[in-house]
Amino acid sequence: MKQQTAGIHHITAFVRNAQETVDFYSGVLGLRLVKKTINFDAPEVYHLYFGNEGGSPGTIITFFPWVNSRKGRIGAGQVGVTTYIIPVGSLDFWKERLNKLGLSYTAATRFNEQYIQLADPDGLLLEIVEREAGPRSGWTFGGIPVDKAVKGFGGAILYSAAPEKTSNVLEQVMGLEKVGEDGGYARFQATGDLGNLIDVNLTAMPFGVGGAGTVHHIAWRAKDDEDHANWRKAVEESGLQPTPIIDRQYFNAIYFREEGGILFEIATDPPGFARDEPADTMGEKLMLPEWFEANRTQIIAGLPPIQVRVLEADQS
Repeated sequence: MKQQTAGIHHITAFVRNAQETVDFYSGVLGLRLVKKTINFDAPEVYHLYFGNEGGSPGTIITFFPWVNSRKGRIGAGQVGVTTYIIPVGSLDFWKERLNKLGLSYTAATRFNEQYIQLADPDGLLLEIVEREAGPRSGWTFGGIPVDKAVKGFGGAILYSAAPEKTSNVLEQVMGLEKVGEDGGYARFQATGDLGNLIDVNLTAMPFGVGGAGTVHHIAWRAKDDEDHANWRKAVEESGLQPTPIIDRQYFNAIYFREEGGILFEIATDPPGFARDEPADTMGEKLMLPEWFEANRTQIIAGLPPIQVRVLEADQS
C-alpha cells in the first residue's frame, strides 16, 4: 500500500528578533508557545515552537531567531505562504483585530475561499481562512475567544522551480491527491483535517534566498516510528535521497530535497512536546537536551530574555 501522509506536521522558519516573534505569534495570533529550547546545532540560538494548547501535529510553526541573520527573499525552493485556519464565521473578528493592532492585510480569493493575507515582522507571508475542518483550539490568549482562535494550519502554498516535479512528489511519494486547479495554482489534499490542503504554483519561479522572513523547511506527518521507517524506505526507492533518521527529542525526522528545490522533512507524531515537562506549563522553562544541561547557565546567559505578554491594545 502506498504511503500517505495526513498532512503538515510543522513548518520551520528564520527570523531575527525572538521577542518580536513571540509578540506576533502569541500576542497577535494567540498561539501557545509550547516549547522553548535551542537549535541543537547552534545552542546560542533559540528554537521556539508555537501551536495549539497541546502542540498537536498540524498546528506547529517553529523559529530560529538569529539576531544578525541576513534578510531572506521568498521564492522557489520554499514555502511561499503559510495558511492558518479559523472557525467559520470568525473572519470579520480577525479583520477587526488586525485593524485594532494596526497591522495591514490584503484580501485574496483562491479555490472559492476568502483569505486575508499578511506578513509577520520579518516578512514571512501568512494567510488566514475560514474552514469547518479540524478541531477547535482550546487555547485562548490576549482577548481572542476560543470560538475565534486559530485552529492550526490549513496548509501552505509551495513555491517551486519545477512545479510538475514538485506536484509529482506530492502525489507519487507523499500520497496527496490532486483536487483542482485555480488561478495559476494546483491544489493537493492529504488525508488529515489540519495542514491538509497544499497549493503549488503552476509557473516556475526564480529561486529564493534563505534568511530572515523565509521558511527553511516543511515537515510532513508520520504516524509512528514504524511508519517513519517505511517513509524513509519509500522516499529512497523513489530516487530521492533521505537523510538517516535523526532524533529531534519531540519527534524523529528525516530530510530530503524534492526536485522543485523545497526541503521536505518527515516527522513522527510522537512522542510530542510533553515528554520532558508538564503539559500545563509547556513553554515556560528553557528545555535543553541532556547533552547540553551541563552548560545551562552559559547557554541562558547568551540568549536574549523573552516573555509571552498580552499586547497593550488587548489590555484596554
